[in-house]
Amino acid sequence: METSRRPCLKDLAQRGVIKGVTISTAAGGKDSDLCHYFGGVRYALPPLQRWRRARRLPSTFKYGTTQSPGECDGGAGLCPQPGFMNLSSSNEDAWSEDCFQCNVWVPTGEAPRGGWPVFVFIHGGWLQFGSPNGFNAAALLGETDFKAVVVMPAYRVNLFGFLYSSELADDAAAVGETVGNHGFWDQRMALEWIKENIHLFGGNSNNITISGYSAGANSVFHQLAYDLRQPDSQSIIRQACMFSNSPAVQPKSPAETQIQFNQLLTALGIPLTLSANEKLARLRALPPKTLLDAAETIEIHQFRPTTDTGFIVPTLFESLDNGDFARKMLARNIRLILGECRDEGHLYAVWFPPKSDTLSGVRTRLAADYPEHIVNTVIPLHYPDGKLPSGYKDWKTDAWGQIYADMQVYHMQRGFIHALTSNTAKVDASRLLFRYRIEYRAKCMDKSLPIEWGVTHSSDYPLWFWGNGDILTPAEKKSTHEAFIGPLVRFVQGAESAGSNGFGWETNGYQGVRTLKPDGTVKIQSDATWDEGVRVWKALRRADVSKPKL
Repeated sequence: METSRRPCLKDLAQRGVIKGVTISTAAGGKDSDLCHYFGGVRYALPPLQRWRRARRLPSTFKYGTTQSPGECDGGAGLCPQPGFMNLSSSNEDAWSEDCFQCNVWVPTGEAPRGGWPVFVFIHGGWLQFGSPNGFNAAALLGETDFKAVVVMPAYRVNLFGFLYSSELADDAAAVGETVGNHGFWDQRMALEWIKENIHLFGGNSNNITISGYSAGANSVFHQLAYDLRQPDSQSIIRQACMFSNSPAVQPKSPAETQIQFNQLLTALGIPLTLSANEKLARLRALPPKTLLDAAETIEIHQFRPTTDTGFIVPTLFESLDNGDFARKMLARNIRLILGECRDEGHLYAVWFPPKSDTLSGVRTRLAADYPEHIVNTVIPLHYPDGKLPSGYKDWKTDAWGQIYADMQVYHMQRGFIHALTSNTAKVDASRLLFRYRIEYRAKCMDKSLPIEWGVTHSSDYPLWFWGNGDILTPAEKKSTHEAFIGPLVRFVQGAESAGSNGFGWETNGYQGVRTLKPDGTVKIQSDATWDEGVRVWKALRRADVSKPKL
């Protein structure tokens, strides 16, 4: 999509003045403004040391003045990360451990009374890579009736955001902090900044929808869980969207993630016999590239959330079992859109695939993401005879891609919905859950994802973001608007209803799925794989409950 930019000053009252851009496109022989964009708007100050909490902006913080406005026409900082396809950069010159900024997209014109609704989008990347800078909301705001302030925060990923150890925990406790889920704490700080400051951009701080894709959707679950534990006066989230991901199991315990920390030290040549202070001093002195290179060589090379008792409580999944999570959602009337793509596994297959083309290789690779007792449970469920299933060409791509997609999306999403709607409290949450499935692919994705991958993970970016910087054909726009954008507009605006018809989703019960078919039509279908997903979820919950407490 061809666009032009011109400077745009924004007066943020006590926060000073920033300079962004107004994005325009040529239409009918003249420029038409799509939206205003402010990139790299700081939501927090960096921590004083690596693996500490980011710091809140002081009340006296100003972005700039009329004479010298804060420069916000670029993007957010890029946390150091491994490169992957065209989705992340391994260029050290582009990295910054100070990534505590967000990109803000604002509709043109005067805000309505009370302000525009706010749509927060958390990027994905397995929590190992990613940035908000690859997403473009200009056409969505300028060409559709989706009029909301869109905020996309950056946050720490991989070992910078999710490393845990007893050494780090003791170090953090000395200053009154917890450690292990810094990426989630970053996201929460961004949400608190949004709640306090978004009115300065014309947003309504009382109507915040939090959304995310892939690991961003997993982040949405954890942010929602944290928000539901806060008093009503401190709650932020009104409704949520989880695109192509789901909670799966209670995150690893500190004892389990300590193993990963020790593996990292060994890979870096740091003796385990050193004092805790010396270990951390050496780690903090190393450049990001050295840390990342070592991290790729260890067996547990995925840095995931930890049950730290601070951001993630040990009873998180128990609250799904006993209905407490669902009751709190109902009490706050929090609605949730969640769903999947038809061929998720093709992209999943190429992210750190197993090193050996064997079932043992698949097992070892799964253990980089999930606790050992979960891996020991899920493997027999998928491969009861230990043999490669019929129709799979190998373990390393086909089998791996499918089991990973099942754990990240398909099976666990169905289990999550089951937990919310069929828990021991018998809470009927079906009126707050709205499902989708995408079997349709926009042509603009052909230049970035192989055609033979079909409707794979992330191929639906152009649908949710109206091209996401590319161009949708007129037919694609028609199908996309009918399927999702029209109803999503009303959802984000807060259209009230006892069911989905109030905002046009039109599903009937939690097993009804709004499906965008390959020909661009919309069908409401019953979930054909519901029973299998619930079966796996129940088995994993039994394994979790019966696991010996460490």
